[in-house]
Amino acid sequence: MKDIRLDKYLGEMGIGTRSQIKEMAKKGRITVDGVPEKKTDRKVNDTHSIAVDGIPVSYVDFEYYMLYKPQGVVSATEDRLHETVIDLIEDRKRNDLFPVGRLDIDTEGLLLITNDGGLAHNLLSPKKHVNKVYYAEIEGKLPEDLVLQMEQGLVLLSGEPTLPADLEILENGNGEKPSRVQLTIREGKYHQVKRMFETVDCNVVYLRRLSMGPLVLDPELKPGEYRPLTDEELAALKV
Repeated sequence: MKDIRLDKYLGEMGIGTRSQIKEMAKKGRITVDGVPEKKTDRKVNDTHSIAVDGIPVSYVDFEYYMLYKPQGVVSATEDRLHETVIDLIEDRKRNDLFPVGRLDIDTEGLLLITNDGGLAHNLLSPKKHVNKVYYAEIEGKLPEDLVLQMEQGLVLLSGEPTLPADLEILENGNGEKPSRVQLTIREGKYHQVKRMFETVDCNVVYLRRLSMGPLVLDPELKPGEYRPLTDEELAALKV
């Protein structure tokens, strides 16, 4: 890493604001190579051993986490009313993480959390047409030709056309229980999956994202759990 100010180094690792870090330094709580450092504007790099209250603080440029987003949590970096997906990443080192894309508050499933803006842009860019696979439970009678309608692209009730999508009907409902389907879309319009089924007078009662591009939700994760991406997963995303 290049030389950066000590307060920037610690701030990006979530230690505190610039003023808080300056106060820590005044109290001798920050050390560089074992020596208390009072000047927070001094330059440091990854050859230095930096600690706060005796606890080493390692610098990382980027972090990548796979999160199984639970219901009731918002896909945002901060929110006054609800817990956010960033709040769930308890052992994060950086304070600039964000979710790549959004899932509705009542939608579960795969969410990538990172601070890599370039990677996020590649996954979300409309020009990339990255596949997103969802499992859904649907109330209402599915039209017999719905698979074909999805393949041809629907027109939402708002008048917006959608790109062709792949629908697999896992189980048709019988009025008492919902239909179960798997849907692959290649764009990310607002509430898109729900709105697609609304066009055929059906209602999504449960929705879970299974994958995004090459990244597949780890079956070992439970709602609210997360883990760092593996080197293989990260390499696949960057191809």
